[in-house]
Amino acid sequence: MSTAPRIRIPFRTAIVMVASYAWVRIAEQIRAVAFIIIYLFAFQTLILGTPPANAVQIAGGIAMVVFGLALFLEGLLLGIMPLGERVGVHLPERAGIAAIAIFGVLVGVGSTLAEPAVAALRTVGTTVTAWDAPLLYSLLERNTEALVVSIGIGVGIAVALGLVRFYYGLSLKPFIFAIVPVLLAVSLFFAFDAVLTSIIGLAWDSGAVTTGAVTVPLVLALGIGVSRAAGVSEGATSGFGIVMLASALPILAVLVLGLVIRPSVPQPTDEASFFSPERREQSMQLFESEQELLRHAFTRGTEVGRRAYFEDHDEYEAAIQALVESESTRRELLGAMTLGRWLDSVASPSELNRIPVADRRGALRRSQPTADFRETIRAESTVAVRAVLPLTGLLLFVMFIVLRDRPRFIDEFVLGIALAVVGMAVLTTGISLGLAPLGDEAGRQLPRAFSAEGEDIERIIIDDFDRDIVFESIGADGRRRYYFLYHDNGSVERLPYVEERYDGDTGRYEHTVRRPPLFGPDLTSLGIALVFLFAFGLGFGSTLAEPALNAVGRTVEHLTVGTIRRSGVIRAVSLGVGLGLLVGVARILYDIPTTWLLIPPYLLLLPLTWISEEDFAAIAWDSGGVTTGTVTVPLVMAMGLGIGGELDVVDGFGVLALASVFPILCVLLYGLIMRARQHRTIRAAEQEESNE
Repeated sequence: MSTAPRIRIPFRTAIVMVASYAWVRIAEQIRAVAFIIIYLFAFQTLILGTPPANAVQIAGGIAMVVFGLALFLEGLLLGIMPLGERVGVHLPERAGIAAIAIFGVLVGVGSTLAEPAVAALRTVGTTVTAWDAPLLYSLLERNTEALVVSIGIGVGIAVALGLVRFYYGLSLKPFIFAIVPVLLAVSLFFAFDAVLTSIIGLAWDSGAVTTGAVTVPLVLALGIGVSRAAGVSEGATSGFGIVMLASALPILAVLVLGLVIRPSVPQPTDEASFFSPERREQSMQLFESEQELLRHAFTRGTEVGRRAYFEDHDEYEAAIQALVESESTRRELLGAMTLGRWLDSVASPSELNRIPVADRRGALRRSQPTADFRETIRAESTVAVRAVLPLTGLLLFVMFIVLRDRPRFIDEFVLGIALAVVGMAVLTTGISLGLAPLGDEAGRQLPRAFSAEGEDIERIIIDDFDRDIVFESIGADGRRRYYFLYHDNGSVERLPYVEERYDGDTGRYEHTVRRPPLFGPDLTSLGIALVFLFAFGLGFGSTLAEPALNAVGRTVEHLTVGTIRRSGVIRAVSLGVGLGLLVGVARILYDIPTTWLLIPPYLLLLPLTWISEEDFAAIAWDSGGVTTGTVTVPLVMAMGLGIGGELDVVDGFGVLALASVFPILCVLLYGLIMRARQHRTIRAAEQEESNE
């Protein structure tokens, strides 16, 4: 048996071909993320006037996101996707629907663990405080693995239901009318419980993070394979609807997990009570040791909580002093946080005064936010291996053991898995170091747009302050003001003197550098309008660049034989995401319960779905999932949490959920409007024919 001769390509030619192909893939990701990154940088720099801090780290993180996403998607196309489609085609030939459903559950769980957007949930718990939202803190900090697994189980059940639906050619509408009312009823019940209400936003956002780069293409490949093997549901939209299920059931899974954990967490309380010795037993329900509780007080609490923890004032003073003198104490009290960062962003003015200036300045100089890079890449590499390899092993097990089959191209398969692991590690590291800090910083800066007061941006401590250098001035109104001259780096500046900031016991004076309000004290309404415009533009513009959305638009145009244009669908979805982000930001600004903003649009969706055509309804409900991509999720989530942290809102979740529901609403309304227009056109044509 003769074999075809192998084609030998010169090394230089091969390098050029690979480089050209790689550039095309990287350029696709650059186009996908360019708008949202430029938009955030431009708004923060030109409008808010505060260039992003750690710009080098953020730029490096964004570059890692682009490169990692290109590698990861290429790995999916070469390794995991062909396995999924091949198993989906051949499994119904060897197994019944029960085995297919069980396999669907396992694939759903595995694909969720491998989803980069789900990894963002592992990093967002750092802004939640245990006394304000104990259940939310427990889910994000102590029970993170349980949270991710529950989301995976929800996706797994959704995939199983989707495969059963494809197998029997069932309508999507009964699933919608059965699942959505249950989600709304449970969320409404949670809204009246002081403990449970804090996880509503997290639960609904969890449905958005599941429909990403891994889950959607893999389950669609499985679903289309099952549909073809069963010989039913061969229409153009046979693959639609499963994204809706994969978005809805994880919400229910997280809500159920919250109910299970609810008895093991204390009631919300104020910070002083939470850390007080009298309440130590209840507070310890959230921590493994008292050392962890004390660390929480030092890293996320204020001076009020730290003082409340110690029964003796001298113990508190000794702990503050030990932060400077003992490296082991710093690790115990601050964990991974550097002393410089603690002094800069956590310590109170009185705590700063207890630390010598030389030690304080040295700590600030040694504070390097990028020092955790090696630890981050190591941790994310471990997560990538744990996420990709089990899913691959499951698909290989079914292929080899159940189907007695093997991958068609072994070399491509091995390369694809390697690229997927490396790409996911690089991608999630870039999210941690670049996208998440950028979104958080943008979120924290947004309230400046409508603040009527200035913002403290720097504290200067002057030792051995001599009040004899203070001089006074007088204005036309006869009011006296006091100043002193301060020199630094060769320049001399006149600073105001405030008697209350002078500590006579230590001889120190603290000067606070304040940034004035962005639009002045009387223009807060203009600032709020600017924030809403920013949120809408972010959602609308970033959605236009989503590659998955363009694919949906082409499918709709093909399905309707051009009567509904691709551009119209894209604009409808983009409008919905923009409105969703606007409403989500309003929720955080005014601390509106998430439930009251989610229930009305979902109640409106039910009758709109009832009167819509089956195919278009499935496409509309899936539109809410394709908008929350790998880049959008961590940015929007970090931005929401940043705004919430700046305004002392308990949590900043819920923005993604609102960015998912409004696109469904807009697409359904757009479809109904276009159908009504088509009917009017047909009636007009029929009327003209009858008149003739």
